[in-house]
Amino acid sequence: MAQGCLKCLKYTMCIANFLCFMCGVALMGLGGYLMATLKMEGLIPSLARLNIPSLLLICGIIITSVSFLGFLGALKENRCLLLTFFLVLFLVMVVELVLACLMLLNDKEIIDRVREDLISSLNSAKKKNITDQSEWNIMQSWFECCGVNNYTDWSNNVPKSCYRDQFDKLPPQPKGCFAAFSEWFEEHYLSFGIAVILICVVEVLGMCFAVTLFCHITSSGLGYKL
Repeated sequence: MAQGCLKCLKYTMCIANFLCFMCGVALMGLGGYLMATLKMEGLIPSLARLNIPSLLLICGIIITSVSFLGFLGALKENRCLLLTFFLVLFLVMVVELVLACLMLLNDKEIIDRVREDLISSLNSAKKKNITDQSEWNIMQSWFECCGVNNYTDWSNNVPKSCYRDQFDKLPPQPKGCFAAFSEWFEEHYLSFGIAVILICVVEVLGMCFAVTLFCHITSSGLGYKL
């Protein structure tokens, strides 16, 4: 009976780590895609300095590496790999919680910094040719907004991305991009917190599985199994 439970735990851990490994690969792919397509340096420098695509790529590498450790440790019943998996997963969880808390505590500062960046970016864009305002065009099309506060921020140089249709028959979008971004941030604020909690729950379960398997291998006298 105990042997059957061990096998069930072992293969459950293998499957879970394999799924996490695939998620890590997907994150690396997303990070690489965003690195090639997402340009925020001239639009919101504060967020651009965070280098979100690179962070996604690094997170993907960490997830795939940790998942591989857990998968191999469970499959081979290797105590050293299981212990390493537990310690790395614990450190990752601590870092995630610290970063999440810092972001949640400084959300107002983030919003204020975004507003300052948008104003500065728009003032620079107004001095350029319309065709050079690609970053603003992307944001205004995506959020269906215009300017920082409203379309009057562009004076008499309103880009086509501010209009609801390409023929400019309708008036520009009345909503400013700062208000649109703030609404988007508030809508995803709770989702972000729930996602962090769910990730931590999965990590705690992974650590529990690793400790249980580690203890069983130790008590059964299997030692290090390569």
